[in-house]
Amino acid sequence: MSLRAGDPAEIGGYPLEARLGSGGMGTVFLARTSSGRPVAIKLIHPQFAADDEFRIRFRQEVAAARQVSGAFTAAVVDAAPEAEQPWMATTYIQGHTLSRRIAMKGPLSGAELRKLAIGLAEALRDIHRVGVVHRDLKPSNVVLSPEGPRVIDFGISRAVDQQTLTMTGRVIGTPPFMSPEQLQAPRDVGPRSDVFSLGALLAYSATGQGPFDAESPYIVAYQVVHREPSLEDVPAALRTVVESCLAKEPNGRPSADELLVLLRDLPADLSEIEASGVGPGRTRDTVTEHHFATPATPVPATPMPATPAPATPAPTAPTTTPAGPDTGNADASIGRRLRPRWSPVFAAAVAVAVAAIGGGVAALTAGGFEGNTGGGKGNSLAVPGAALPDGFKPWHKAVPGGRPDIPDELRCVAHGDALFCGGGSVVATRIRARDGSRVWTAKSPGVPVNGMHLVGATDDTVLGYRFAAQDAPQDPPSEVVAIDANNGRELWSAPSGAQSTAVTGRTQDAIVVGSDVVTVDASNSRFEARNAHSGQVTWTTPFPAGTQCAPVPMGTQLVAMCATDAEVDALAVRHPTLYRVDRASGTLGRPIAVNGPAVPMGVANGRLVLLQIHMGGTELDRYNGVARVDPASRKVTYSRLAKTYVGTPGMADSTVYVSGQTGLVTALDPATGRKKWSRQTGVEGASGPVAGADALYFSSATGRVVALSPHDGKPLWTTDPQADGLTGQQGSSPRVTLAGRAVIVAAAKNTLFAFDAQKPPKSG
Repeated sequence: MSLRAGDPAEIGGYPLEARLGSGGMGTVFLARTSSGRPVAIKLIHPQFAADDEFRIRFRQEVAAARQVSGAFTAAVVDAAPEAEQPWMATTYIQGHTLSRRIAMKGPLSGAELRKLAIGLAEALRDIHRVGVVHRDLKPSNVVLSPEGPRVIDFGISRAVDQQTLTMTGRVIGTPPFMSPEQLQAPRDVGPRSDVFSLGALLAYSATGQGPFDAESPYIVAYQVVHREPSLEDVPAALRTVVESCLAKEPNGRPSADELLVLLRDLPADLSEIEASGVGPGRTRDTVTEHHFATPATPVPATPMPATPAPATPAPTAPTTTPAGPDTGNADASIGRRLRPRWSPVFAAAVAVAVAAIGGGVAALTAGGFEGNTGGGKGNSLAVPGAALPDGFKPWHKAVPGGRPDIPDELRCVAHGDALFCGGGSVVATRIRARDGSRVWTAKSPGVPVNGMHLVGATDDTVLGYRFAAQDAPQDPPSEVVAIDANNGRELWSAPSGAQSTAVTGRTQDAIVVGSDVVTVDASNSRFEARNAHSGQVTWTTPFPAGTQCAPVPMGTQLVAMCATDAEVDALAVRHPTLYRVDRASGTLGRPIAVNGPAVPMGVANGRLVLLQIHMGGTELDRYNGVARVDPASRKVTYSRLAKTYVGTPGMADSTVYVSGQTGLVTALDPATGRKKWSRQTGVEGASGPVAGADALYFSSATGRVVALSPHDGKPLWTTDPQADGLTGQQGSSPRVTLAGRAVIVAAAKNTLFAFDAQKPPKSG
């Protein structure tokens, strides 16, 4: 992440090279020592420098980090806790955090899980031997370096014999990974509190969910103190050790040294799971929720314009928080995939995490491609002079998923006053755009796949994804489900493949084209086209020999993007091939070779636009060229970009946009590759755009929205965040949907909110 305007050029004599991240308490930069050694420098925000209580905490962090600098932590290189703007430099540890690793690839298993457990136990042993208690051991404070796990951030640690510094009205820690004594009597916290946190962290690492996860931070805290942990999915060999760590009384837990002995005695393969403890199989029927003004009032069969709705892709990771009345219950099924699962990072309690650059104080408080059909406006229905839905008033709701422990994030499409959303453990839901009330919801109780959102909608059918529950191995691993748009009744389902991300860089296994839905079969060997409402198969087409393919919409046309089995298996598609697909028969046209890895973006002047990926470096999303493909003539035109752009790409009105992690938005002409304009915004990790009447909308997982002029990128307005979500994400699909003049935003924790585009919420 590059430096931003206003960032210092150096800190303490260390020249800065890049931003590594930013949180509520400060910013972390990558810098170099005089010898060229990389270091990470945490610079505290100016507003906290004058806070005496905060300075005390920061001095404690520096002191604790100096004491525990060892093989399993980040060594302190330099620090200035008394500076006007305090800072601390530590050795730079290259690698993803445990939370990011699980969000990207799913839970750990086998030797990898055993190695993590032993490495963290060794880290705790070293920390405790010098008399320090970490008190905030959680997935985002563990970095998976090539040499093994490293524990970072001692922002709320303390010496064993030190009095706890308690900030008024706050509980120090992150609830899903806190010990009972940490919640009940913070001054009595000792080393075995960290052991409890490690037990919860290992359960999360093995299953993708915490042992006490629940719908709210209050319930999480209650279950930590009073309930037994949920460990049925933890590998049998590891379960006994984790159970001992999660004893309610500190004296019932092993010390870090004892824990290390227990873990070293475990077998190398921790993959086997006991069959006991698995509940009965869930019904395969999608249960719907009906919310009416009175029980006797039927759902009106609202006619909807026959506008094909886009499909939705891409990765994010957040949590669930309830909002508004919700009286229904629902169930269906979900399960395993080749792509990473959603990781319940901190479960619902992330709603209260204030994360001081990973160190944080958590207060228990209440409370893409998008199809780009036609002109490339994505899911926009707004036109100049567009009206609000009848009876519209600003609203803010949350949609409970089938798994309250899964940090879902929805994507939506609008048809008149009907809003259809889906993603994660919500197959699909129908919401009234005027007030956010739910008409029906179809849920899935299993573990969804990261970035899997709504497939799309036709004039009478909504299509979403369902995954087999882990306790239902007889069910298809993943399915496309068709639901009647008016009453929420399941119409049909079909097993689905899972290679679109590897082929196209987009999470898009099924797409809606006109009144049909095109899917990849379960064996990843052919396309299947069905009538979206009846489910009747109209054609099937096998992939070219030795390849795997994904469907790509191109307005009213359909294109197949394919790659060789070897490149897909290696997750390195460098020579994709495109085929025009006959909509009536499924027949593939002649192959069109594309140079270099590329991501399909949308349509401009009748040509498919792809962004070319620059391979190499540490960034995941790096773009240095544009390819335009005419399927009819099979001609491919290439344009180089003036520089390599890093961030989340999107397309609207024949213009490509790249949203950087730091909020920089750049508009590019796909015909020439030239930059049209570039504008710094205050929305970090934004995705978009969605085009409305004289405005482009970009939004982040926090629900912060910025409206830019499409002509020069001038900011028109910006809103404040509406949910606790991760900033700095890349690759997410657009989160904004327009219903006339109403702006509807999907944020972390399945939060949805809506407002009038002409009367946005005041910032600040």
